[in-house]
Amino acid sequence: MTITNPKLERHLGLFQSTVLNMIDMVGIGPFVTLPIVMGLMGGMFLYAWIAGAVLSLIDAMIWSELGAAYPLAGGSYNFLKEAYGKNGAGKMMSFLYVWQTVIQAPLVAASAAIGFAQYLGYLVNLDVIQQKMVSATVIVFVTFLLYRKIDSIGKIGVLLWSGVLLTLGWIIIGGIAHGNFLQPLKDINADFSWGQLVSFVFGQACVKTIYSYLGYYNVCHLGGEIKDPGKNIPRSMFISVIGIAILYLAMNVSVSSVISWQEIKLWQDAGQNNFVVSTFIERLYGTGAAQIATVMILWVALASLFAVMLGYSRVPYAAAVDGAFFKVFAKLHPTKNFPYVSLLVLAGFAFIFSLLFKMKHVIDGILAMRIMVQFIGQAVGVTLLRKRKGTVGLPYKMPLYPLPIILAIAMWLFIFYATGLTIIVSFLIVFGSGLLVYFVLAKIRNQWPYKTQADYNLEDKINTIGEN
Repeated sequence: MTITNPKLERHLGLFQSTVLNMIDMVGIGPFVTLPIVMGLMGGMFLYAWIAGAVLSLIDAMIWSELGAAYPLAGGSYNFLKEAYGKNGAGKMMSFLYVWQTVIQAPLVAASAAIGFAQYLGYLVNLDVIQQKMVSATVIVFVTFLLYRKIDSIGKIGVLLWSGVLLTLGWIIIGGIAHGNFLQPLKDINADFSWGQLVSFVFGQACVKTIYSYLGYYNVCHLGGEIKDPGKNIPRSMFISVIGIAILYLAMNVSVSSVISWQEIKLWQDAGQNNFVVSTFIERLYGTGAAQIATVMILWVALASLFAVMLGYSRVPYAAAVDGAFFKVFAKLHPTKNFPYVSLLVLAGFAFIFSLLFKMKHVIDGILAMRIMVQFIGQAVGVTLLRKRKGTVGLPYKMPLYPLPIILAIAMWLFIFYATGLTIIVSFLIVFGSGLLVYFVLAKIRNQWPYKTQADYNLEDKINTIGEN
C-alpha cells in the first residue's frame, strides 16, 4: 500500500471561491457600521460607502495580479516573500506579515463574535459578562464547523451564503416596497461639502466602511485550494467587490428611506439604538418580523466568521511549511487535509480577544495593523516584481498600471492617518516588536541581512556540486 503525505487539494471552483469571499465581506460589519457612518457623515454617508468600494476595487487589482501569479496557501506571505526577494528583504517582510496576522486575524474573528453578541441584545437582554460568554461560544462553534475537509467547507459556505442573500434581499426589497427608496439618492448632495470629503471625519467614516468591505482577498489565502487559480482568483475578487458594493449601497439607501439619517444621527450622538436594521424591519413589518431579521443578521455574522477563520488559518501554515514559522503550524490533519494546528491556535487567540476587547477598540486596530506591511507593502511589491521579472506570462495584468498602485498607496495612507494617534502607536509597537524578533531570529539562523545574496549563491553552488 502506498502511503502519501496529506496535502492541500484544489477543490474550490469560481462559485464556491466567490461565495467564501462574499460571506467573509458581509459579516456583522455593515449592520454595526451603517449607523456609525451616518452619525459621522450625515447626509453624505453614501460617499463613504462609495469610497470604500473604490479603494477595494483598486486594491483588488493588486491582489489579483499577485494571487494569480502565486496561487498558494497563505496569500500575502508568499506575495511579500516573492516581491522583496526570497533570500533578501522578503524574509523580513513575510515574517512581519505573519507576526501581525497572529494578532490581527484573531482580532478580526473576535470583532465578528463580539458584534454577534451585541446584536443578540435586540432579542435577549444580556449583561457584559453574558455578552462575553456568547462571543466566546461563537468562536468555539465556528471552529467546530471548520474542522473538516475543504470540499465540505465549500458546501457549508454555500449554505451560509444563502442566509446572507436572504437577509440583504429582505432589507433591500422592504425599502423598495415602502415606496420612498430613491429619496436618499435625491438628497445625497443636500449638504455636500468638498471640505468634508477630505476631512479627518470622512477618513474615520471610510475606516468603518472599508472594515465592512474587507475580505475581498480571502480567495488569495486559499490559493492552494482554488481550481484554475490564474482565472478564478481575479474573477472571484472583482465579482465579490462589485456585488457587495451594490448590496451595501442598496441596503443603506433602503434603511435611510424608512429611518432618516437625521434620526439615526441623533441616536448615535446620544449613544442609543445600535440595532438600526432590526428597528427598520420593525417599523415596516412589526416586532415579530424584526426578531426574525435579527436572527438572520446573526446568521450573517456566523457566516463571515466562518470564512475569516478559514482563510487566515492558511497563513501561519504556509509560513511554517516554508520554514519561516514554528514547525508545528505546518501540520495537516492526517485524514481531513487541513492545517488544524494553525486553525486551533488562531481560534484560541480569538477566544481570548473576544473576552478582553470591545467592538470600538478592534475596527480601527484591524486596519492599522495591516495597511503598512500588507496593503502598501504589496502595492510596492508589484512594482518590484514587474521591474525584476517583467509581465510576460502573468495570468492577470492590472489595467492602467501604475495608476492603481499610486491611487491605492495614497488612499491607504489617508486611511492609516484616520485611524488616529492611539491606534497608530499600537501599530508601531507591534511592528517594532516584530522587527526586533525577526532580527534576533535572523542572527541565530544566519539569514538576511546577516547572510548576503552572495552567501546564498555560494551555498547553491555547493549543493549543486554535491548532487552531481
